[in-house]
Amino acid sequence: MTSLKQFRRATNPNKALNIENAQDRVYYIDFASVRGGKVITKLKNKITFLDADEPTCSLFTGHIGCGKSTELLRLKVELENENFHVVYFESSEDLEVADVDIVDVLLVIARRIIENLEENQIKLEATGLRKLVQDVGEVLNAEVRGLEIGIPKLGKIGGGATNKEGEFSLSFGIGKITMMAKSDQRLRQQLNQYLAPQKTDLIRKINQELLEPAIAKLKQQGKEGLVVIVDNLDRVQNTVKPFGISQQEYLFIDQGEYLKGLNCHLVYTMPRSLMFSNDFGTLCNRFGEDPNVLPMIPIKFKNDTSHEVGMELLQQMVLTRAFPNLEPEQRLQKIVEIFDSTETLERLCRLSGGHVRDLLILLNTLIM
Repeated sequence: MTSLKQFRRATNPNKALNIENAQDRVYYIDFASVRGGKVITKLKNKITFLDADEPTCSLFTGHIGCGKSTELLRLKVELENENFHVVYFESSEDLEVADVDIVDVLLVIARRIIENLEENQIKLEATGLRKLVQDVGEVLNAEVRGLEIGIPKLGKIGGGATNKEGEFSLSFGIGKITMMAKSDQRLRQQLNQYLAPQKTDLIRKINQELLEPAIAKLKQQGKEGLVVIVDNLDRVQNTVKPFGISQQEYLFIDQGEYLKGLNCHLVYTMPRSLMFSNDFGTLCNRFGEDPNVLPMIPIKFKNDTSHEVGMELLQQMVLTRAFPNLEPEQRLQKIVEIFDSTETLERLCRLSGGHVRDLLILLNTLIM
């Protein structure tokens, strides 16, 4: 058995498994056989097989904590194995989930793409986008008293900002704006008032000056295309906007055409509650398909009998955190080294309701 300290670390409910990491890979359990099919394979095939040369946009949903991030990180690896360039990020790091506007999302996506490209030594001119960032900085400096965003003018270094090495970085300039907007409601309001009427132009600039030349350069390097995975957008809160529509419906239904307007392959996580919206049909029409749902792990059938395969996989999920280097059958023989009986482990799995994070929370609490 691994040490108790390592066992507790391995059951951290707030950490998504990244199968790129060899240490995380040994903990991964494939639940596809009990989740009604390989949802990730469906997402991958849409990008790599069905629409390889055309931009695609997919929605991915499920209960928060059911394993979406782990599956999306797996999708990232599988797409990279198919020679796609993938930008994955957690949008909750950049957005104030209680107050999100479409321009906030578009700016964050642009910044993350530029940042990733810069890290891969792909430089783009993006003159119009740089000018727009400069204009935003000047407007916010003028409108919000005491604010110093410090976006240099276009004539100096192209309307961006410098990174820690003193080099020009458009991503740093956009990041400075979005970071300050996340923590300042006044700033968010001014940013959205200025950019909302220009969102069509913003998308055009992102497409023509960022995505299209980036994809061309990536293909010169032998890549198949660009995929952007926006995780944690399902955490956007369901508060009501001043104009009477819920924030979730506003972002994904009212503004859905802008979310799918970027000319690359896109995967967004979506709040599960929208599956029950009165405008669900409109949502599906906006994106051209039903959202892809990652179900919970079944622990019993409708007739209240135990779902043996689901229960076995949940038990393996627990045991592999303690015995990552053993085969499944060998792990079962080690149950009493952790629990007083097999029944205790089974009861723990039933208490979780088939919810991956809840099971890890219960287990992590017991270890403490």
